[in-house]
Amino acid sequence: MIRAIIVDDEPLAQNVILQFANEIPGLKIICTCNNALEASSKLKDNPVDLMFLDVNMPRLSGLELLKNLTNPPLVILTTAYSDYAMEGYELNILDYLKKPFSFERFFKAVQKAEDQLSLRQAHKDENDSDYIFIKANKKTIRVEFKSICYIEGLGDYIKIHLKDKHLVTNLSMKKMEELLPSDQFFRTHKSFLIRLDQIQSIEGNLVNVNGNKLPVGNNFRQEFQELINKHVIK
Repeated sequence: MIRAIIVDDEPLAQNVILQFANEIPGLKIICTCNNALEASSKLKDNPVDLMFLDVNMPRLSGLELLKNLTNPPLVILTTAYSDYAMEGYELNILDYLKKPFSFERFFKAVQKAEDQLSLRQAHKDENDSDYIFIKANKKTIRVEFKSICYIEGLGDYIKIHLKDKHLVTNLSMKKMEELLPSDQFFRTHKSFLIRLDQIQSIEGNLVNVNGNKLPVGNNFRQEFQELINKHVIK
């Protein structure tokens, strides 16, 4: 379901968009606004995926509204004037509908929105994964992030130390660091990547992880200490 808002000071234009939107399954207009100021207020309490935005409106133009939004939704500009097309595209609008526009052209713009939102969701799902698959012992093995204690670099290989076993796979430390969420894992040494919630204690330049004392390299010490200091009770 695409949640959308209409921002246009012309009732006739609002009605056209509403009529077209009602013919497209999965597109829901949650509210209509007669000016940019009203839209700015509505958007604070009604997050949407898509905004049909007129350019010429009293007091505050559509483009001025867009410039002042911190996290704007996808935007399809709707206007009777073509002068604003270039400025609109500089603001990363999704599409530009010149009034009067046909249902076919409207549908094409909405399809662009669906495609863009699908890509965003796929990227989000990928980043939200809590596991990876690795090749080890002639198998493809699922490894959950929460099961990892630390990772040890062994030249062209890495050893993934889990709570009850370890796995050796042909990956570089750099590649593994890129695959793991940065808010859960930290590189303390060129040869060690640790899961932060597995740290039991820190003594000097050694970190106790699941009973193993791992070194903190000189190049990583300052950033690691700053990270730990954020959680130290003083």
